[in-house]
Amino acid sequence: MNIKFFFITVLALLGMALAEGQPAKKSGGLLDGLIPVRPDEAIAKGRIFGGATLSLIQAQSEDDALNILIGDLYDGEGYTFTAELFGGYFWRDAIAFGAHAGYSRTWFDIDFALMEDLMDVAERRQYVSNGFFVQPFLKNYLKVFDSSVIYFFNETSISVEYSYGISQTDDGEDVNKSRNRSWTIEAGLNPGLCIMVLNRFAFETSVGLLGLSSTIMEVEENGETHSELNYNIVNFTINLLALDFSLVYFF
Repeated sequence: MNIKFFFITVLALLGMALAEGQPAKKSGGLLDGLIPVRPDEAIAKGRIFGGATLSLIQAQSEDDALNILIGDLYDGEGYTFTAELFGGYFWRDAIAFGAHAGYSRTWFDIDFALMEDLMDVAERRQYVSNGFFVQPFLKNYLKVFDSSVIYFFNETSISVEYSYGISQTDDGEDVNKSRNRSWTIEAGLNPGLCIMVLNRFAFETSVGLLGLSSTIMEVEENGETHSELNYNIVNFTINLLALDFSLVYFF
């Protein structure tokens, strides 16, 4: 046997033996710094959770006319109401999948005038719409602190929504009515904070960070003309005035 080949083989075997005795090195990153989840925690593998979200946005003008940039708003009121249920299952520690399902309703009635000096446009507009949506999601919690009370999380979701509405405008002479039906698909990232208030009962708040939206809308004017609109929106903003608040129970 060649002596040089013999020594090379021995050195290779020794190197493999030493490598097997050393612990594997971890790659650096945020996830490597997270604290392990204990089996009795609310976000441990095998747990399930559920909750509900209610929101109401309501607006109403005062008795005096409100001067806007190109006209006056004499009278107006409206609201948007949303109710949803959601639930999920932790298939791994701190990682869950689930779905939202909900209903939304929008209604408003406004009386306004635009460019009175030039066009003399004055109308009363009424609108009502109803929508239903389903939103599957993947949610990962981040245990940054050695505590079972506060968690950060991110929710990645895809939403499919169907809505239909009726709009009516009256300028004192003619009344126009339109009906619309639309399908909307949205994908987004929603980071947030989870605070355990009581045992297994938590309060969560989140904000939209990145959103992609595509909508197809069919519009029918006065039962005669038809048109179709297709528009896409890419959003990469943080709106602190549009926070979502939810009550969650971990089983």
